[in-house]
Amino acid sequence: QPVTPELLVSPSSQDGELGSEGPEDRGNWTGRLDFLLSCIGYCVGLGNVWRFPYRAYTNGGGAFLVPYFIMLAICGIPIFFMELSLGQFSSLGPLAVWKISPLFKGIGMGTILIVSLVAIYYNMIIAYVLFYLFASLTSDLPWQHCGNWWNTELCLDHRVIKAGNGTLPVNISNTVSPSEEYWSRYVLHIQGSSGIGDPGRIRWNLCLCLLLSWTIVYLCILKGVKSSGKVVYFTATFPYLILVMLLIRGVTLEGAWKGIRFYLTPQFDHLLSSKVWIEAALQIFYSLGVGFGGLLTFASYNTFHQNIYRDTFIVTLGNAITSILAGFAIFSVLGYMSQELGVPVNQVAKAGPGLAFVVYPQAMTMLPLSPFWSFLFFFMLLTLGLDSQFAFMETIVTAVTDEFPYYLRPKKASFSAVICIGLFLMGLILTTEGGMYWLVLLDDYSAGFGLMVVVITTCLVVTRVYGMKRFCRDIHMMLGFKPGPYFRACWLVLSPATMMALLVYNIIKYQPSEYGSYRFPAWAEALGILMGLCSCLMIPAGMLVAVLREEGTLWERFQQASRPAMDWGPSLEENRTGTYVASLAGSQSPKPLMVHMRKYGGITSYENTAIEVDREIEEEE
Repeated sequence: QPVTPELLVSPSSQDGELGSEGPEDRGNWTGRLDFLLSCIGYCVGLGNVWRFPYRAYTNGGGAFLVPYFIMLAICGIPIFFMELSLGQFSSLGPLAVWKISPLFKGIGMGTILIVSLVAIYYNMIIAYVLFYLFASLTSDLPWQHCGNWWNTELCLDHRVIKAGNGTLPVNISNTVSPSEEYWSRYVLHIQGSSGIGDPGRIRWNLCLCLLLSWTIVYLCILKGVKSSGKVVYFTATFPYLILVMLLIRGVTLEGAWKGIRFYLTPQFDHLLSSKVWIEAALQIFYSLGVGFGGLLTFASYNTFHQNIYRDTFIVTLGNAITSILAGFAIFSVLGYMSQELGVPVNQVAKAGPGLAFVVYPQAMTMLPLSPFWSFLFFFMLLTLGLDSQFAFMETIVTAVTDEFPYYLRPKKASFSAVICIGLFLMGLILTTEGGMYWLVLLDDYSAGFGLMVVVITTCLVVTRVYGMKRFCRDIHMMLGFKPGPYFRACWLVLSPATMMALLVYNIIKYQPSEYGSYRFPAWAEALGILMGLCSCLMIPAGMLVAVLREEGTLWERFQQASRPAMDWGPSLEENRTGTYVASLAGSQSPKPLMVHMRKYGGITSYENTAIEVDREIEEEE
C-alpha cells in the first residue's frame, strides 16, 4: 500500500476536523431515485389536475398542445436544466448560490420571499383537501342532498327531479348545486364575511386541518432530504395509481366521450391569437416550478457527477404527459356529468378550487360507491400537494441554513419547526370566514410578475455577467460534455425574450382580482401589487448592500461585486479542477487530480475532462 504524502491529501478526504466542517454535514440524497422522485413530486402538483385541463379546453382543445410543447422546449427545459446545473455545481441553496455574482444576491432574497408567501396559502389548499378527505369517510356524502342547515332555497338537487321524471325547470341558471353550497356556505362559511376587509371569525375545523397539514409537512422534512427523500417514494408515485383508477372509471362512464371530445377537439384558429401562446408559456412556467428555488435546492444535494441532463428530460416530459392524462380523467367525468344533468359540458367545466371542491365532488355523488371515489380523489390531491409543499419548505430551510451553516445546520430540526410555526400563524387569516378572499389575493400576486422578474434576471446574470463560456465550462467539468447549441441559444436569447414577452403581456392585460362576483377594493389591489413588487425590490436592495461592502470608486465596486466570490465552485476539493484549484480556504493540495488518482487508482473520464478544461483555460490565457 503506497503511502501518500500529507501534502497531497485534500481536507475533504481526511477524517480530521477540517473535513467535518465541509459540506458533509449538509447531507446528500440517500437513494438513487430520491432526487428524481422529489423533482417529479415537486413539479407534478395541483396545477396539473385543476389548471391544465381547463386551460387546454379554453385555448383551442387539442390545438393547445402545439404551443404547449413549443413553449416547453423554449423556456421550460432550458431554464429547468440551468437551475439544476447551478444547484448541483455549487452544492448551495438559493441564497448562497449567488457567490456566483454577489452583486445579485437580491435575486435569492426575492426567491425566498416568493416561496414563503406561496407556502402560506398552498398549505391552506392542502387543509381544504384534508377537510374533504375526512368528510368523505361516511356512507352518504354530505354535499349529496339539499335540506341541510347550510342550504338555501336556491339549492336544487338535480337527481331528485330526474328521479321524479319531471323535466328540469327551464330557468336552471338561478339554482345552485348542493356541492356548491356545501363548499361556500359550510366549508368556507363565506356568508359570515362581507369582503376582504371583514375576515369574520376563525373557522375552527379549518384551523385544525391547517394545523394538521403543517404537522404532516414538518414531520416529513424533519431530517431534511434524508426524510423527505423517502416520503416521496410514496407521495410521487401513488397519485399515478389513483389517476389511472379515476381514468379507467371515467372513460367507462356513459357520456364520457362527450367530455373527452370537448377537451381534445382541436380548434386551430386559436393558434393565431397571442393569448393562447402566453397561456401555454404560463402553464409551463408554473407547472415546472422554475424560479421558486426548489429545483436548485434539490440539485444541491446531488453528487457532483449526477446526470441531471437525463433527469431534466425525464421530469419535464413526465410532467407534460401527467397533465394530459389528468385532463382525460377530469373531462371524462365532466362529460358523464353533463349528460346526467342535460347541460352542455362547458357549463359544468371549471378551473382551480372550483373544479376540485365543487364540480368534481358533485360528479362523485352521481357514481355508485361515491364515498370511495371521493376519498380516492382527495387522497390523490393530498399526495400531489404535499410533495410540492415539501419542496417549498426545504427551499426556505436550506437557503437560510446555507447562509449560517455553523449556527443553524446542527439545529436544522428546531429551525424547521420555527419556520413551520411562523408560517402557520401567518396563515391563520386564511382560516377565517373571509379567508378565501385573502387566498385569492395571495394566489394572484405572490408569484405573478415578481417570479418572472426573478427568472429573467437569473438567466441574464448567468449568461451575461458570469458568462456563457464559463457556465458551459462548469457543466462540461461536471457532466463531461458541453451543452449543445440548442441550450446556448435558449439561454442567450429565446428564454429571456419569451419571458420578457410574458411579463409585458401580464402588465398590459392586467385585470383586478375577483372571486365570483366579488370585486376587490383598491387597497387590497395595492397590497397585492406591493407583494409582487417586494420580491423585485430585493434585487436593487441586494445590489446596494454588495456595492457598499466593496472598496474603491463606484465602478470598481460594481466590478468587484459582480465577480464570483473566492470560494465559488464545487464544494468538495476533489471536484475542484482548472480555475477552481486551491481556491478553498485551508486548501492544501496542489492538484486535486492527485487525490483522485489515490482514490480511484487511475484517471477516470471525469479527470480527462478536467485536464481538457485546464488546457482550454491555459490556451485562452
